[in-house]
Amino acid sequence: MAGKQLPSSSLARARAASPRGLLAAAALLLLLLLAASYSLLLSPSSPGGLASPSSGPGSAADTAFLASLDRFLASPRRSAPPAAAPGDLDAAIRAEEEERLYGGGAWPAAPAPLRVYVYEMPSRFTYDLLRLFRDSYRETSNLTSNGSPVHRLVEQHSIDYWLWADLIAPESQRLLKNVIRVRRQEEADIFYVPFFTTISYFLLEKQECKALYREALKWVTDQPAWQRSEGRDHVIPVHHPWSFKSVRRFVKKAIWLLPDMDSTGNWYKPGQVYLEKDVILPYVPNVDLCDSKCVSETQSRRSTLLFFRGRLRRNAGGKIRSKLVTELKDAEGIIIEEGTAGADGKAAAQNGMRKSLFCLNPAGDTPSSARLFDAIVSGCIPVIVSDELELPFEGILDYRKIALFVSSNDAVQPGWLVKYLRSIDAKRIRQMQSNLLKYSRHFLYSSPARPLGPEDLTWRMIAGKLVNIKLHIRRSQRVVRESRSICSVPNPVMIETLYSDCMTPNVKEQDVL
Repeated sequence: MAGKQLPSSSLARARAASPRGLLAAAALLLLLLLAASYSLLLSPSSPGGLASPSSGPGSAADTAFLASLDRFLASPRRSAPPAAAPGDLDAAIRAEEEERLYGGGAWPAAPAPLRVYVYEMPSRFTYDLLRLFRDSYRETSNLTSNGSPVHRLVEQHSIDYWLWADLIAPESQRLLKNVIRVRRQEEADIFYVPFFTTISYFLLEKQECKALYREALKWVTDQPAWQRSEGRDHVIPVHHPWSFKSVRRFVKKAIWLLPDMDSTGNWYKPGQVYLEKDVILPYVPNVDLCDSKCVSETQSRRSTLLFFRGRLRRNAGGKIRSKLVTELKDAEGIIIEEGTAGADGKAAAQNGMRKSLFCLNPAGDTPSSARLFDAIVSGCIPVIVSDELELPFEGILDYRKIALFVSSNDAVQPGWLVKYLRSIDAKRIRQMQSNLLKYSRHFLYSSPARPLGPEDLTWRMIAGKLVNIKLHIRRSQRVVRESRSICSVPNPVMIETLYSDCMTPNVKEQDVL
């Protein structure tokens, strides 16, 4: 937005000719300095200020995936290639860590920025896939088997774009200070693999996608840093439950960025995903943010008790949906309706959520769905009916302040859910609505990434795992292979899967894989 026009030079000279003009000019200058100081204080980059989700960097244009992607692809390549790995990477890393430990006495007692090395992968794994998405975005005939536009699904799971775009941006343009990109591998705490697994799954032919997966796998596992740690300190975005599926077993020790975890085995094999190593990230919301002004304007219009719009029948754990539909379809004050794709479907869902006190969030084919985050940014209190759900950043955020958790058994009992919701007093509802407005910033991806946004919380969660990651890297390096014929642990299969410290005699890991 353009600033106010300054006075012309002739007008300024005329005012300076009189004492009154001098006083007026001085007063104006003082006001300008005060305004500038106040603006700086509220700036998102200032340590003392907090950025509003609806203003500054990350406003509507910055949080729109396609608009941000267009700007990203139009800008020059972000940096020169980083330095190659040292000949003895493990020795270089040990030297770097000892310097940090003994040099200044600040590590690990004092918090320090997480240092991330970003691989410079060939363009076919990165920029080419982003261009494929952008250039084919307008096609509407490319649908999934259940009728959902694949581009919309890619946007929902576009966490790999938001994280990578922020990491490789010039440091002067970044707002996050708790994570930095390093150019030398021996300086890195974590290695980021910028492969767009979801775009390739949805927009490439099946065999072409599998071939690209195999190429990416070989490229990554050939890296010295991967071979040193067997991938334990590598971050791989696999945010759609179908993405990277054909080669997952070869990267099971890496840190996966996931939408949820499914203990039934429908989406992830036993031992592939677990909270000790992986991080749950929110979907990108389908609807627009209902900011403080919107919340104020819609407060008196929230006349619907409970709202749900989406697929009424799903597979696996999502079968609870059809039972809930049967139970709730005729209840007063409740709207349950089949979802539709496209702009009309988005508008209907958004309007419905903004007119409702509570939004039903049952399990889908997987335990979670984007609808939970649609409800949060709409100011509609989520009612979560998903017994297997894992939530993003739960080590940092307390979801009890913004959502109600209901067991599947209780939810399908005749009349139980309606009675329960009507028993929630108005004071608690207002408090939860206020918390939703405060929490919404944690689920809005943006460019540049903002403090306390999902990108920021992702790195905070990974930083919390760092000591444990180093522990298991070092254990794997000093344990003698094939030396344990009998494992004295409660669950030897799980331990072997996680850390490969317990191997079947005479069977090497590469033979298993």
